[in-house]
Amino acid sequence: MSYLEYNVKTVPSGLRKVLYVNWALVVLLAATASIGFLMLYSVAGGRLDVWAEPQMKRFAVGMVGMLAIGFVPIWFWRNVSAVAYLAAVLLLVAVELFGDIGKGAQRWLDLGPIRLQPSELTKVALVMFLAAYYDWLDIRKVSRPLWVLIPVAVILLPTALVLKQPDLGTAIMLLAGGGFVMFVAGVSLWYFGTVVALVVALVFAVFESRGTEWQLIKDYQFKRIDTFLDPGSDPLGAGYNITQAQIALGSGGWAGKGFMQGTQSRLNFLPEKHTDFIFTTLAEEFGFVGAVSLLALYLLILVFCISSALANRDRFSALLIFGIAGTFFLFFTVNMGMVTGLMPVVGAPLPLVSYGGTAMIILLAAFGLVQSAHIHRPR
Repeated sequence: MSYLEYNVKTVPSGLRKVLYVNWALVVLLAATASIGFLMLYSVAGGRLDVWAEPQMKRFAVGMVGMLAIGFVPIWFWRNVSAVAYLAAVLLLVAVELFGDIGKGAQRWLDLGPIRLQPSELTKVALVMFLAAYYDWLDIRKVSRPLWVLIPVAVILLPTALVLKQPDLGTAIMLLAGGGFVMFVAGVSLWYFGTVVALVVALVFAVFESRGTEWQLIKDYQFKRIDTFLDPGSDPLGAGYNITQAQIALGSGGWAGKGFMQGTQSRLNFLPEKHTDFIFTTLAEEFGFVGAVSLLALYLLILVFCISSALANRDRFSALLIFGIAGTFFLFFTVNMGMVTGLMPVVGAPLPLVSYGGTAMIILLAAFGLVQSAHIHRPR
């Protein structure tokens, strides 16, 4: 035992947990969120009260919640993972029955003081349940067909409910996030090859179904695909959003136009400038340097999560951290790919930067689980 380890072990257990917190991760999360506050202040025309101040309050609450979750022993989260998953599925059913409708989608539950989007909660609950499942399962059974079908069903149930809302972006994230946990758990690559082949077949079927009675996706989703393939075909209609986003991205140049000097956002050309397309405001005002700086922060968060997972000898903890890191990776890659024209527009917020209550709180709660796994790892 080293001198440092000995001195830490002499500290009372409650204070010891504070010392074991991954404070570097806390700093990175705060730095990333601060960029969001700055951008929300900018797109509101220099006003705090519109978007930045409410976001700061949510972040403060989320950080306290993250540390509180982190101080709870990891075995507790393993034991409640099935309950969390079941609760998330029931909330998705409640959305289908009683949910609020906004912008053509039924995704929210009005709970009085808060407006909850259960699909955000489902992303984390799904990872928790799959990590607990593979922690329980004998590693020799991981790739046997019966034991593969169970997690597949676990993933497909909430995915189907989310697709009915409709929310294609979140459905894709649930599929990809669940598949990532299965991958790191050691499921045979043959299954993933089969899934890729089925996806290719499904894409073909989606295009073939267009205009038929058995059309597989909504008309507006087909329009998003058309816009993705050729945004210039309708620059003032369906292609307007991505066209304006690309103008903002390109006009930022190397160092940007300067803080609060972005014409696309200030003149309201940018769509959803405080939510889905906030990355384009950052790129316009701070240029390539600003965009890469944010990406570097995201990658550093991933590095700290992955290093924590690799060092953790508890299987549930390692799988949980990997799953949350993979989901976080999907968050920012889908958003950045969407606003740069590399992916279809699916309505995915930029984590810790876009304005939004449910997404911010639940993401920080997910990092609370990462902290719990890190604090309580076997030493």
